[in-house]
Amino acid sequence: MSFKFLRWSRLFVLLVLGLSVSALQAQDKAHDAVTPVPRDGNWMKRHESFNERVKKGNVDLLLIGDSITQGWEGAGKAAWEKSYTPRNAVNLGIGGDRTQHVLWRLDNGNIEGISPKAAVLMIGTNNSGTNSSAQIAEGIEAIVKKLRTKLPKTKILVLAIFPRGADANDAKRKINIGANEKIAKLADGEMVHYLDISSKFLNEDGTLSKEVMPDLLHLNEKSYTTWAVSIEPKVKELMGEK
Repeated sequence: MSFKFLRWSRLFVLLVLGLSVSALQAQDKAHDAVTPVPRDGNWMKRHESFNERVKKGNVDLLLIGDSITQGWEGAGKAAWEKSYTPRNAVNLGIGGDRTQHVLWRLDNGNIEGISPKAAVLMIGTNNSGTNSSAQIAEGIEAIVKKLRTKLPKTKILVLAIFPRGADANDAKRKINIGANEKIAKLADGEMVHYLDISSKFLNEDGTLSKEVMPDLLHLNEKSYTTWAVSIEPKVKELMGEK
């Protein structure tokens, strides 16, 4: 066996080992849906306003999410004042947020020093353009785990990501449905609960009307009432109301 052959054999082995290590490192690297990260501009101002609000205390209910949750301050204002203002609720929704942004917010003041009775979480649709169903589910699971750690006495209601797009063929809706199937398993029946109210927004054939969501994503005033009414029994239960 020649020296040249031995040298090339060793190089080949080292190359294979190097590729294997790289592959393992790639698998171990956390994807962006579970990696906390902030945003800038007006986002940071809204985030800081949340921190100022919770510092005042008197928080019994949280609603956490993206623009759909933030919309309780717009199209959903009347429903909010009826269902949530009397419950000392705080809206922790920011338009455009993904799971990674919520994770960062929870680590940086949004829930510091409070112990709500319940928290309603609906997040993930903004991840559907870049993340898989599994990745979105992992991001939501990371949020739930963080809430359980930081708010051990707070019961959590995880809502299925709301439907979007005209029908079931919508690519992002498909991804969200896949994520919902996975996050349903987060429920333990005690501190973490899951509820899918998608059918409340859809026609019998699974289509989504612009009369329900004008842009096939965001809710109008009537749909915010639908949301509030649909989760009311569960919210009442989790808050220990008679």
